[in-house]
Amino acid sequence: MFSFFKKKPVPAPAPAAPDLRGAMAPTPALAEPAPANVAVPATPAQAPVPAPVPTPPAAVRPPVPPSPAPAAKVAASTPEPVPEPAPAPAPAPAPPAERAGWFGRLRQGLAKTGTSIAQVFTGTRIDEALYEELESALLMADAGVKATEHLLADLRRRVKERKAERPEEVRALLADALAELLAPLERPLEIGRHQPTVMMVVGVNGAGKTTSIGKLTRHLADAEQKVLLAAADTFRAAAREQLAIWADRNQVQIVSQEGGDPAAVTYDAVVAGKSRGVDVVIADTAGRLPTQLHLMEELKKIRRTIAKAESSAPHEVLLVVDGNTGQNALAQVRAFDDALKLTGLIVTKLDGTAKGGVLAAIARERPVPVYFVGVGEKLEDLETFDAREFAQALLG
Repeated sequence: MFSFFKKKPVPAPAPAAPDLRGAMAPTPALAEPAPANVAVPATPAQAPVPAPVPTPPAAVRPPVPPSPAPAAKVAASTPEPVPEPAPAPAPAPAPPAERAGWFGRLRQGLAKTGTSIAQVFTGTRIDEALYEELESALLMADAGVKATEHLLADLRRRVKERKAERPEEVRALLADALAELLAPLERPLEIGRHQPTVMMVVGVNGAGKTTSIGKLTRHLADAEQKVLLAAADTFRAAAREQLAIWADRNQVQIVSQEGGDPAAVTYDAVVAGKSRGVDVVIADTAGRLPTQLHLMEELKKIRRTIAKAESSAPHEVLLVVDGNTGQNALAQVRAFDDALKLTGLIVTKLDGTAKGGVLAAIARERPVPVYFVGVGEKLEDLETFDAREFAQALLG
């Protein structure tokens, strides 16, 4: 099963130690004590030792084993081993270069939101005025009333427990509280549990749905996944041609019909994906506003048709959300989730907006996993969502 979280590298086996026995000089053995019944010749400096007087047979005793005096002397002369100090904790591993570069782009994209919140912590006191300013800043960032109330209550608790005294400390504690709130949204997109994995991608017009499909296809292709695209957005002019360009750019297959029924195109794509042995089938559907109930019914029909081609499909129903829309993004998540049972989100266009707090509102009110976030139009501007990383980038 494939996941978009980086796998830890497997350590290489340690090389076998060379045999140095032939190259090492033999270590002189310690002299063993002489047996008790062997006379030790006297040295010139010593007086001659008189010969032992024989004892009668009745007085013979078992020989006493020699005392390991020399070994005891050696042990006594050896200093006691000093215990080594406990090793210092290893520093946290540095993020890969590509992830560090992505964090810079994310931080730059969220700069407007981060600046408006960071201004709250420029003072020197922690008082009610600071909390009131922070409340206004979070609401202006479209964090929503429920998420804002939750964050402020959690922040007050953390400040009291840590006995924070400086506004900069409060800012760090807010990052912790926000990361904890966003944590349920952090979940990897898994590929390989089903063969093929069928994805249905939905969203309103202008959210960047087709472009996000192209970027997602690039991620999958880079991970050596065989992808098939279904051009089921048959109503929008040039939608099929746009998806075909992404298919050609990423060198993947595509199923399309000019003016065909969207459900029929999706059905053919799933059947073709099964017969061709692809890993992933991605269906690009027409943009729908959640208020257009008759058009939302068309999406439900596509979902049912996919299930006819593969009973367990669709395995993923992804909603592409424009981060610029703020609280309207939350309304879209509610509507599409009620109609289609969403499994994940792709949040795009977070750059150039002061509404980056909308993810806090989604986490508090409709915690659908966020698989990817985007801050630009380039391929590398779409990356997997990390709660801690996002919180740090949002607060500068």
